[in-house]
Amino acid sequence: MFIGGLQKFTVIDYPGKIAATVFTVGCNFSCPFCHNPELVQPAKTEEKFVVSEEYLFDFLSDRVGMLDGVCITGGEPTIQKDLPEFINAIKDLGFLVKLDTNGSNPQVLEKLISGGKVDYVAMDIKCPLEKYSLLSNSKVDLDNIERSVRLIMDMDDYEFRTTVLPRFHDKEDILDISRWLKGSKRYFLQRFRNEKTLDSAFKEEKSYSSEKLASFCRMASPYFDHCAVRE
Repeated sequence: MFIGGLQKFTVIDYPGKIAATVFTVGCNFSCPFCHNPELVQPAKTEEKFVVSEEYLFDFLSDRVGMLDGVCITGGEPTIQKDLPEFINAIKDLGFLVKLDTNGSNPQVLEKLISGGKVDYVAMDIKCPLEKYSLLSNSKVDLDNIERSVRLIMDMDDYEFRTTVLPRFHDKEDILDISRWLKGSKRYFLQRFRNEKTLDSAFKEEKSYSSEKLASFCRMASPYFDHCAVRE
């Protein structure tokens, strides 16, 4: 595994759990507003941020009984060829596993879900399907995105989430997403933050106000069991 970071303690990343978060390096999308630019392109990941698997598993072994789970995020974890084996090793220590994904690899997701390897999946929903290639700055197989959504909706614990930018998302976009994901358990609207972005031009991009995000959330709420804003 190409690990570019380790957050040793979080009560935010895995809802209701105390966890550690592992950041994988590399992504098959190039979203210009990405807030983890150092994890998107492996060639740009500084050596000082790389975490060895030996160090990680020594740390996790010492935290058995203290942490509930491990979050695996990125980058895009599902492009890591040894992800299943990596998750097996985490599960062998007794931890729950939460996986963050952009939904581009349903084949990987299906194997992990059907094999009981992941306990919670969070999928980033970039936008309505017809805008995916624009927002991700990548060629996207929309059938894969839809298949991942269906797989995840059959799980017990999951969420969908959208980072909302005025440049890319308006009322109709949020409505389109809500109709698409209708019946899902959890949907979060996330505030865009411009401290770090893959495209430096987006450091000047503004976010919606809290009031506007709340209005989007009220509009989307009827489509979900739970809808909320993450500030």
